[in-house]
Amino acid sequence: MDLEHVAIHTFTTKPWNIDQCIDGYARHGFGGISLWRETVAGEDLGRVRKKIADAGLQGISLVRGGFFTGKSAEERARAVEENRRAIDEAVALGLPMVVLVCGATPGQIPSDNFLQIEQGLEQILPYAEAAGVRLTVEPLHPMYAGDRSAVCSMRDANDLVERLHHPLLGVALDVYHVWWELDLFEQIERCADEQKLWAFHVCDFKPAMSHVLLDRGLPGEGVCNVGIIDQWVRDAGFDGMTEVEIFSERYWAEDQDEFLKKIAASVSSLRNPYLESEQ
Repeated sequence: MDLEHVAIHTFTTKPWNIDQCIDGYARHGFGGISLWRETVAGEDLGRVRKKIADAGLQGISLVRGGFFTGKSAEERARAVEENRRAIDEAVALGLPMVVLVCGATPGQIPSDNFLQIEQGLEQILPYAEAAGVRLTVEPLHPMYAGDRSAVCSMRDANDLVERLHHPLLGVALDVYHVWWELDLFEQIERCADEQKLWAFHVCDFKPAMSHVLLDRGLPGEGVCNVGIIDQWVRDAGFDGMTEVEIFSERYWAEDQDEFLKKIAASVSSLRNPYLESEQ
């Protein structure tokens, strides 16, 4: 895989500030960047936008919006306002898309969480439309269903996006969250057939993880079969950048330039072993 077609999420190199991220990704030959709101908090967003362009990087998305659920109407209203702020930030940064982790409130049943997600999306979609910003629903692994997202599969995401049927609402596929789905191939094709597959994130799922959130692996270190899913996504017609999104306390403790070298090596060697065995 050509690194010009690979983007890095700034949370992947969490120890770096935004300037170090931009300079580092460009220096290592990556073509794009997805910005986490935490990385640019307090920054002059216009300056950041210019620096990204000057570095020759393509801005892919702003991460994260969502978290629509809550036990009170006031909580849910605050979430809607926060999503509007995220859309404003995307506009200021020149980013075409906001990735949504949709939310789940402990103590609520999944169907209530899902309904509140749908209602929250209905409220912010007109604002996104006025701003010309796409929103992408990212389904999360079921282990996060109780406190991060009630959207727990590609099927869930496809159902939600199809039901709301808005031209600026699509899906972000992260292999970490959906690798386990028995009908993943069919759900990827379903999403792509509707022209709703708008983002593709890679890392790897380690069965013996040391932390439920912060021990993701490099592609090839776990059980996701990233090369196979990459092939499915490309065969379905997705032609966007491959985005690397790794949360890892282990890798954050390393020199981040060395970490980026490991990322480059891992994504460059992505392959489908089944295709190789047929040759």
